[in-house]
Amino acid sequence: MMRAVTQTVLGGTEVLELTEVERPEPYYGEILVRVRAAGVNPVDPAARELGLYIGHPPFTLGWDVSGVVEKVGIGVTRFKPGDEVYGMPNFPHQAGTHAEFVTAPSRQFARKPASLSHVEAAAIPLCGLTAWQALVDHARLRAGQRVLIHAAAGGIGHLAVQIAKSIGAHVIGTASAGKHDFVRGLGADEMIDYKAVDFAEVVSNVDVALSTLPGDHAERSISVIRDGGVLAQLYYSKRDAKFPEAEARGIETRFMLVEPDLIGLQALSRLVDEGKLKVHVAETFPIEDFAKAHEAMEHGSATGKLVITVDY
Repeated sequence: MMRAVTQTVLGGTEVLELTEVERPEPYYGEILVRVRAAGVNPVDPAARELGLYIGHPPFTLGWDVSGVVEKVGIGVTRFKPGDEVYGMPNFPHQAGTHAEFVTAPSRQFARKPASLSHVEAAAIPLCGLTAWQALVDHARLRAGQRVLIHAAAGGIGHLAVQIAKSIGAHVIGTASAGKHDFVRGLGADEMIDYKAVDFAEVVSNVDVALSTLPGDHAERSISVIRDGGVLAQLYYSKRDAKFPEAEARGIETRFMLVEPDLIGLQALSRLVDEGKLKVHVAETFPIEDFAKAHEAMEHGSATGKLVITVDY
């Protein structure tokens, strides 16, 4: 048996329970990981309340994970028991990393960078892969290009700033004034206080805009992108997916959803090893305080990432 944060109905934090459930066993090609830490992301409260991506309960939330291989399934040759790994298994399907153990295909994990603690490693996969896939795979960001990153102090944003700088881009970030020094310390070239200034009035001619926020940020970002540029949109709009103005100006706009990505994880690990990528953990919560972790995520003002820790 193992402990896991489960729910049987959709709703607020009151529906979450720390319960005893059967420990999974690795199937062919899978590994069983003893969880040491698991990240908390905006998708977790959304799934808890609305069943976003994973449907109706019962289920266990969580996708980010860092831990130790406990057992390997038949056919697995990449890892052995005792190896330290991290990853974002199964997204957007249920992974259940807010538990003491998790199983998933071995190729959805990478070796944890030795310089990172399990807490730091668990904070990287979902946000780091989102930023990597948005900027590198989707937007094809190149050295010398200008990129606008919304919510640059947030979980995705603070990693995106560093990834963009590692490529050699000129980075413009939005954040509240109190977080500007933090983001500049990550390499941002220009900062905009979104509470005091409308970014659409002071930014222009960017090659890429990374829209990490809901609402009209994606649509409003189109006006600051050069003709033929790219909008990386992380929140799906039921309105015109392409937006008429963007289509007329040759701006590529497409909703993108992060997916498990061994190549991306290994690229993030290299940036960590080279000292070009550091994750900022805003707060940690023992697994017993799962509700507080969700409440902190819903508050939405954290600088960096929130992480749940698992002790034995």
